[in-house]
Amino acid sequence: MAALTTTNKGEQVLCQKVLGSRRFSNYWWATVVSLGSLGFLLAGISSYLQKNLLLVTDPTQLAFVPQGLVMGLYGVAGSLLSLYLWLVILLDLGGGSNEFNRETGMIKIFRWGFPGKNRRIEVGCRIQDVQSIRIEIKEGINPLRCLYLKVKGRRDIPLTRVGQPMPLKDIETLAAELAKFLGVPLEGL
Repeated sequence: MAALTTTNKGEQVLCQKVLGSRRFSNYWWATVVSLGSLGFLLAGISSYLQKNLLLVTDPTQLAFVPQGLVMGLYGVAGSLLSLYLWLVILLDLGGGSNEFNRETGMIKIFRWGFPGKNRRIEVGCRIQDVQSIRIEIKEGINPLRCLYLKVKGRRDIPLTRVGQPMPLKDIETLAAELAKFLGVPLEGL
């Protein structure tokens, strides 16, 4: 699945859907942590009850204090972590859209945040205030490939998702398309 999905509504409006936390890797890790924490929790309970609740091994051989107790605590901690991961996926944190409208001369950046009064994160600016589109690329162990909107009198506004970096070809194409649409220079290549 692409990080940004671009749609052109006529020639005057450019919309980009930004993928948030609902990506495969997050589903994978939430599932792995859920299953692992369930295993630890069942091992701790089995150790306490002296009744095997697991199919793979027999934790009734463990002494409840300290092994069964520690496994139960690991299970509770893992369950809380998996609950957090599933809530992040459910709320689609970081997901949203970028809309560039030449008819109205406005740019609207929208993202979903944590619940509360600031759940909807919306940033708007005028197209004429945009100085350039900036690409930031860092390679190495923790690669970074981000696209920013450079606006007069403001901090740079990120346009791409966080987490997994986009392929270099995709981010270059997206940056060039956006710079051409807005009629601003491209920085960072």
